[in-house]
Amino acid sequence: MDEQQKKDMEQFRAEENPYSNIGHVIGVVSGKGGVGKSLVTASLANSLAVQGFEVGILDGDITGPSIPRMYGLTGPADSDDNGIYPLQAVNGVRVMSTNLLLPNEEEPVIWRGPVIGNMVKQFWTDVIWGQVDYLLVDMPPGTGDVPLTVFQSLPVDGVVIVTSPQDLVKMIVAKALHMAEMMDIPVLGIVENYSFMRCPHCGEELYPFGKSHLDEVAASFGLPVLGRIPMDPDYAAAADEGRFAEVVNEALDDAAVALRNLK
Repeated sequence: MDEQQKKDMEQFRAEENPYSNIGHVIGVVSGKGGVGKSLVTASLANSLAVQGFEVGILDGDITGPSIPRMYGLTGPADSDDNGIYPLQAVNGVRVMSTNLLLPNEEEPVIWRGPVIGNMVKQFWTDVIWGQVDYLLVDMPPGTGDVPLTVFQSLPVDGVVIVTSPQDLVKMIVAKALHMAEMMDIPVLGIVENYSFMRCPHCGEELYPFGKSHLDEVAASFGLPVLGRIPMDPDYAAAADEGRFAEVVNEALDDAAVALRNLK
């Protein structure tokens, strides 16, 4: 991206809420759905919170928000003349999502793309995040309106690409990587979800989706591997029961280090 393109991009930048002071904005992205971006986003938020950082999650998956349910949070969120206040999980992670603004969390969001994109922007301009070291943006799948709005409107410091062990992994990574490159956003690395499962009887690692190709794919794009998350029924139970704040996923220690190393 040349200097003129960067100047053109600046005109799309949204103003941060005056009562917010956000250190780093990180996008959690994927080229397709079903890879568990919300689980990765929440796990990474928990890891940073355990290390003493102030963390927020902007749930950018407007039509399929799941973050509040994972943390056992229900709306409506409070607001005043200064803006909207995010809800706070028991581990201190702050969350804002469409589910926290709707009168019924099961009510479908039937909006066109530009309206959805504008809602994400409002989560930046109208939400009072306060002092936050890391704001994680849980993106919807693909390369549509919401990722474009986030990359244009928010000062994104980098993205984490989420994938899973399957034959489409290279295409999934490539789509997310190329969009980030086109928007001049650094890619911090790749996290593989559903990487393996451990036999509950003998502890052997099993590969229900086949052996991982993550190392060769990451090497082909020159990206670091930030973590391999196993399939764990305890994670699913914690999410379903609103107890995900209890989850500390050691598989994301390298990802947390990558974020701590941001300037």
